[in-house]
Amino acid sequence: MELWRRREARIPLLIDVPHAGTYVPPAIAARLTPEALALPDTDWHVDKLFDFGLEMGAGLLAATHSRYVVDLNRDPSGQALYPGADNTELAPTTNFEREPIYKPGLAPNADETGQRVQDFWKPYHARLQADIDAVVAQFGYCILIDGHSIPRQVPRFFDGNLPDLNLGTDKGKSATPSLIDAAWRVLDGQARFSRVIDGRFTGGYITRHYGQPARRVHALQIEIVQGTYMTETEPLNFQTGQAKAISDILKQTAEALMKVRP
Repeated sequence: MELWRRREARIPLLIDVPHAGTYVPPAIAARLTPEALALPDTDWHVDKLFDFGLEMGAGLLAATHSRYVVDLNRDPSGQALYPGADNTELAPTTNFEREPIYKPGLAPNADETGQRVQDFWKPYHARLQADIDAVVAQFGYCILIDGHSIPRQVPRFFDGNLPDLNLGTDKGKSATPSLIDAAWRVLDGQARFSRVIDGRFTGGYITRHYGQPARRVHALQIEIVQGTYMTETEPLNFQTGQAKAISDILKQTAEALMKVRP
């Protein structure tokens, strides 16, 4: 099973989707609880929202494997993403509801987690780095959009309802101000969906690690509430009408970014 779906960039824009994958190798799947086998923490269908990138010429790197295998948006050292807050691990052992992912006694130990980093995490990030380097070499800079989705309510991580569109910029450090302003003008300029910049989610490992404006790489995380484009209860269907409204805004955001020369 390939670790990703990929499309080369024809413009200085890459779209990365690390959490929409649903494949779990059989040796790992056999140890999961029945509830975990449903992969409830997947960023369902979020890659479809970025289909407009094909026509634009944007590059794409979308993981095929579930985040339950290894979380591609976590530091490989295991360092917490948000110190002092509740975090899921590099190789998650509990889901967003704090329920065990593995049957009793079958959770991965440190050695197995390290092996998963070697087998899954490192190849994915090597590919992502190579794609970023190629874009910088061709265009002089690279803009990376890190696409995610999440249920509207996840008490483990935040109180109440999450805004529909969550732009993360590592508090202004992962991209140049002109790009951040361009993206935010689009998101904040529409009235249909609620939005926030650097709210509960300021950007995960990918945004923070690769977003280095001094090296001509600019990264933005966009976290989208799932209820804006799909049903949040089984069978978790993609809602084409709702999804088009979100996808159009994402496309407008990408087009606005392409008009900026950082």
